[in-house]
Amino acid sequence: MTEHPTSHEGRQPLAARSQERARPRQEAAAGLPSDVPAQPGGPAGPAAAASPGADAPPPTPPTAPGGPGTMAVAVSAQLQGGGRGGDTVARREGEKLRFVGAATRRIARGIDLDEIVLGLCRATVPTFSDEILVYLRDPLPVGDERPVAPFVLRLRRTDRLRLSDLEGEELVLVPDPDPTPAAELCEVRSGGALAEVLRGVRPVFGDSAAAKTALAELLGPEHPLPGGLRAVLAPLRGRRRVIGAAVFLRRPERAGFEPNDLLVAAQLATHTALGIDKAVLYGREAYIADELQRTMLPDSLPQPTGVKLASRYLPAAETARVGGDWYDAIPLPGSRVALVVGDVMGHSMTSAAIMGQLRTTAQTLAGLDLPPQEVLHHLDEQAQRLGENRMATCMYAVYDPVSHRITVANAGHPPPILLHLGGRAEVLRVPPGAPIGVGGVDFEAVELDAPAGATLLLYTDGLVESRLRDVWTGIEQLRERLAATAQLTGPDHSPPLEALCDDILDMLGPGDRDDDIALLAARFDGIAPSDVAYWFLEPEDAAPGRARRLARRALARWDLEELTDSVELLISEVVTNAVRYAERPVTLRLLRTDVLRCEVGDDSPQLPRQRRARDTDEGGRGLFLVNRLARRWGATRLSGGKVVWFELATPSQS
Repeated sequence: MTEHPTSHEGRQPLAARSQERARPRQEAAAGLPSDVPAQPGGPAGPAAAASPGADAPPPTPPTAPGGPGTMAVAVSAQLQGGGRGGDTVARREGEKLRFVGAATRRIARGIDLDEIVLGLCRATVPTFSDEILVYLRDPLPVGDERPVAPFVLRLRRTDRLRLSDLEGEELVLVPDPDPTPAAELCEVRSGGALAEVLRGVRPVFGDSAAAKTALAELLGPEHPLPGGLRAVLAPLRGRRRVIGAAVFLRRPERAGFEPNDLLVAAQLATHTALGIDKAVLYGREAYIADELQRTMLPDSLPQPTGVKLASRYLPAAETARVGGDWYDAIPLPGSRVALVVGDVMGHSMTSAAIMGQLRTTAQTLAGLDLPPQEVLHHLDEQAQRLGENRMATCMYAVYDPVSHRITVANAGHPPPILLHLGGRAEVLRVPPGAPIGVGGVDFEAVELDAPAGATLLLYTDGLVESRLRDVWTGIEQLRERLAATAQLTGPDHSPPLEALCDDILDMLGPGDRDDDIALLAARFDGIAPSDVAYWFLEPEDAAPGRARRLARRALARWDLEELTDSVELLISEVVTNAVRYAERPVTLRLLRTDVLRCEVGDDSPQLPRQRRARDTDEGGRGLFLVNRLARRWGATRLSGGKVVWFELATPSQS
């Protein structure tokens, strides 16, 4: 006995077609045979009354080997060959076992809910039944969740096949466009007939009194079961509760269900229900994993002054979307930006959770404006606190658009690649360092030039290493790919970042996705020296007045006189607050980019806080004015003090 999907075509030789039309059609696709005759309490109807003592049926038309009529032929052979009854029974039992095995394998192959339900339908129609209706609980409970009241069943799928005998065509099985009508939703009433049948778990024949009432409730009063159809109602019980029901139907011209068919229906229902349970749990786990991954990675990248950013993330596979790779871009005081790429060992939910903790730690450390090597040192300590064997690699770089320099520290990560404006790509020589989590090692930082127009590429090893190539071969291929892409845009233009990232991922072959891939590209635009003004102010009472004069001259040089009044007022308030607590000289810096940015630094670690001043207070309104007049403002604590900054829109941006 072979397995028959919905698309299977049980074909009949053309020579037998005239003979077929000359006599009443005997349905070949009989159900699973049973050596136990139908009992009076079993299914009603002509087919149910058949027994070994009944008259032999008319000759059965030829059937393709392994087709849906194979079991019916076996039944006919038993009725006609009384002397070979033992062999026939054994053969029929073997056919039944092979069918159940093939059907359960088809059901078990499904991963998601639809695949499992489809596997049940295609395994049973037309071999076991002419039609099937599958109802599932809506919504489906997951694991130990308490089911939602009321108990509602929704028709998930219905399949039906019919025999088509078109002139000049072979006898084939085709989908029936008019399945048995049934209600889309059914609310199971507590204490009703349907609830009792579902509670009993065992499949029942459709002609019993309880099953008749239960089927009427399930299909709906406006959709009565057509006369002559034989049915088996099989509850679908998962690991903890009933999650649905399957209805198997046979036509009047086909042999009815026999008692042993209930055992087959029970096995099919059990395997289907357990598969649905697993699919629902898998779907919930995949949803949680996807949400976890989405929250672990940044929703969007910032666009700090003097640098453009683009990123990509690819999971190891669609079925395992969670991994330990991450990237980040963190704005720092002084218009600098920290660029981070890391890779936690493995690509599981545990790896993603560890990655999230390390990423949060890196953001906190970056906010303290620690040097890159110190950041890696603290990440190493954090990984050891998380437990044993919490290994990760990380690249941490800080770009300063004013000095056009970048400081890089490495913890066992593949080296970055710098693509120059002229098209030359070089692998930066940075100390390799030990992975995070090893413990007891020092990290070293190097400072390199970051010329305007250059592009820095940070990536994880999934981009350059696979079963087909080692990591250094992949790095060299990546460097050549970057150089070739840059040459297409000419020596005076850098390739667009988004297109460059897509082009890099195109280099991956079919067998190159063994690991997650995180990619972060940074285009260094920098800030020209002519757009920067920088001064030191002694912490004395005359400092605010001097700061106003210096700012006025810089704005006149930049043709930004329209901002003079606002800038003088805000600088006066911020510098006054800095002088009040500073012991060493205060720094004042103005940056002209798409906005005007003012930064005031002092050696006091105490951050200013905006508060509501009372009517009788003489002070406390400085930050209120900054908050009302500035486009944005903030304060950042440094290792040696703090920086208070604010931004104003330039006339061209207003």
